[in-house]
Amino acid sequence: MDWTRRNRAVSASLLVLLALLCFSYGATSFDGAVKRAGGSAAPAHRNAYATMMYMGTPRDYEFYVAIRVMIRSLVRLGVDADLVVIASLDVPLRWVRALEGDGARVIRVENLNNPYKNQVNFDSRFKLTLNKLYAWSLVEYERVVMLDADNLFLHKTDELFQCGQYCAVFINPCIFHTGLFVLQPSMEVFHDMLHELEVGRENSDGLDQGFLCSYFPDLLDQPMFHPPANGTKLNGHFRLPLGYQMDASYFYLKLRWSIPCGPNSVITFPSAPNFKPWYWWSYPVLPLGLTWHDNRRQTLGYADELPSLSILSILYLGIIAAVYVMRFNLSKLFYRQAEKSMFFTQTSLRVMVLWSILSAYLVPFVLIPRTVHPLMGWTLYLAGAFTLCSVSISVFLLPMLAVLTPLMGIFGVLLVMANPHYQDGVIRALAVFTYAFCFAPILWASVKKVISGLQLSLEREGLLLKFPEANSPTGINKLC
Repeated sequence: MDWTRRNRAVSASLLVLLALLCFSYGATSFDGAVKRAGGSAAPAHRNAYATMMYMGTPRDYEFYVAIRVMIRSLVRLGVDADLVVIASLDVPLRWVRALEGDGARVIRVENLNNPYKNQVNFDSRFKLTLNKLYAWSLVEYERVVMLDADNLFLHKTDELFQCGQYCAVFINPCIFHTGLFVLQPSMEVFHDMLHELEVGRENSDGLDQGFLCSYFPDLLDQPMFHPPANGTKLNGHFRLPLGYQMDASYFYLKLRWSIPCGPNSVITFPSAPNFKPWYWWSYPVLPLGLTWHDNRRQTLGYADELPSLSILSILYLGIIAAVYVMRFNLSKLFYRQAEKSMFFTQTSLRVMVLWSILSAYLVPFVLIPRTVHPLMGWTLYLAGAFTLCSVSISVFLLPMLAVLTPLMGIFGVLLVMANPHYQDGVIRALAVFTYAFCFAPILWASVKKVISGLQLSLEREGLLLKFPEANSPTGINKLC
């Protein structure tokens, strides 16, 4: 009887232990899917500025550079807060070390599954933006200002830490923007958000913007945030003044900031993804690109791109030297091969010439590192286009001035756009349009000059009679 009782007691104990193990494993599995995988350092402040980084897009490196510039600019402003980067586990370790060296606290996380990826309007480039929800798990902080990488800080904004449980800016009259928002971390809210993802809460765009607008639908009806003078933290939800998220498009109409609502503290670049401020070609097309690059020059610098720029410069110098030495032999070699081939006609030669010139203007654009300073980028582009145009001139014996006319036109429009003395954006746009209208006939005349130059080259080489015309005239034939 004692043995039976002892057996039952042991069995009950084992069942309880097994239940506890199962519960512990289940909790660990659940938390492992949503919890942070670890941080690089303990928090040093009560509040934090946070941003996120994930991999899997063609622009991973550009956003890495943008985040580093933003982190260093916040350090330079002397913010009284931790700087946190919520990085997915596949972010390269050397990038993590660089971010930590910049002063950031890097927290590694697993990517959240996006249940909206099969929506019709879904943009796969942003499928991991729901990682932004991890900001609510930063419970070691009282308040967190969550940021996108394309924010440009003009002033310190530590007063935002006095805002309530959720605060955001309406840069659209009806929809708030999630490029900057304030939140009070809460594991309860975090887990509720994950539950809403599982049940498929309504999401207009399938991204963090649509999800948060659906999760906080009444924000438009909330009061405007005004930081208390005594430094106390507010409770509730608030709208942030527009000065905390000044859309860059507002600047281009007046070519100056004139936002009366709140401090003009932060610029954001939410539209035109191919004209983000870190791209070298964004200036002088969009004048604020130079402001961002000035910020980078004062913080991060351009040491990472210098090796690529040096290689390209040496390559272009080598090509120019080779063309100068072989300028007579190149044309003879080409026309000798053309004479032996039955595939060449006058039409095919014209197509080849125009294609070579077009390539000379396109290839340098692709070769230049995207995040260099605009002055470096445009200088290297003009040098590269001149180099490759020189090859076409030497091979086909074309008139130099006609081939280089588009290059001079590009240089001219850059000067027109870069002029700092326009009264507003409308006058600037009219100046660019007027320049393009006046230059168009010159460009057309240069194309005709190139075609006639090729004709003279054929006659000079005595190949005109050997190259038959195409049976049916094309648009390029009509240029003559």
